[in-house]
Amino acid sequence: MDTVSTPGAPPPPVSFGEAFRYWLKLGFISFGGPAGQIAMMHQELVERRRWISERRFLHALNYCMLLPGPEATQLAVYIGWMMHRTLGGIVAGTLFVLPSVFMLIALTWIYLAFGTLPVVAGILYGIKPAVTAIVVFAAYRIGSRALKNGLLRAMAGAAFVAIFAFDVPFPAIVLTAALLGYLGGRFAPEKFRTGGHGAADKSYGAAIIDDDTPPPAWARFSWGRLIGYSAAGLALWGGAMALLAAQGGWQSTFTQMGWFFSKAALLTFGGAYAVLPYVYQGGVEHYGWLTGPQMIDGLALGETTPGPLIMVVAFVGFVGGWT
Repeated sequence: MDTVSTPGAPPPPVSFGEAFRYWLKLGFISFGGPAGQIAMMHQELVERRRWISERRFLHALNYCMLLPGPEATQLAVYIGWMMHRTLGGIVAGTLFVLPSVFMLIALTWIYLAFGTLPVVAGILYGIKPAVTAIVVFAAYRIGSRALKNGLLRAMAGAAFVAIFAFDVPFPAIVLTAALLGYLGGRFAPEKFRTGGHGAADKSYGAAIIDDDTPPPAWARFSWGRLIGYSAAGLALWGGAMALLAAQGGWQSTFTQMGWFFSKAALLTFGGAYAVLPYVYQGGVEHYGWLTGPQMIDGLALGETTPGPLIMVVAFVGFVGGWT
């Protein structure tokens, strides 16, 4: 049985098996995009189980939102890593996306092999109202915690207008917000204490990773670990690319897919919606792996499966390999 303690006492240590079961469950129920997924983790890990405090959760989320890639997945990796070292982070990140990969591949195979998209779409469109409600409620929950004054709400509104009305690049918006936050922290610190290590307005009791919990030994910075992990990651990526090139040449479909999605992985600031135009331009217009209508169909399938929406790239890759 999963461990849930009383609010006045710190929760008991969480076993690796209990964490494994939670991350596996989350991988199957993480509908609603990043807002819904973050809200689910907050409700379960901050409010109910108290694996991590509100302040540390928001602090980690702030950093994850600055990195390329799906921030909800990265947040899960961070919490898993803090609790159970490298293996915990790998398990959390893998189980977060693995169910959605297999579900999306299965739906894509049905879509391509049997042409039953109208039937599938009917089922998925029935789910969409519930998913929409989850997203709206999650956006409200996250926004109510992060935007505590008129200045922060005005910044959020300006960012919304900039990205949707004027197509301002997302990195430019993030850099501008960071600059404003730096200046605000110096000249109006009382307005910029929300989130991160600022004053969280709610406490749910002592947490395993609490506000003042010192980082474990494996979470402290080390040049040796940084170089080692970076070298291992580059070696894995380089080995995979070399194997693809050896099998079919640099211009083969799979090699070009590997190179294209490697570049896309470095541009996914702001989540899937920010990078989808880039994926569309490459997969549809440049390489011709799929058509425009097929890309829209893939987005519909991706929106109605759990996991990060960026997993729609699995649809793009499957259709490209099929054709």
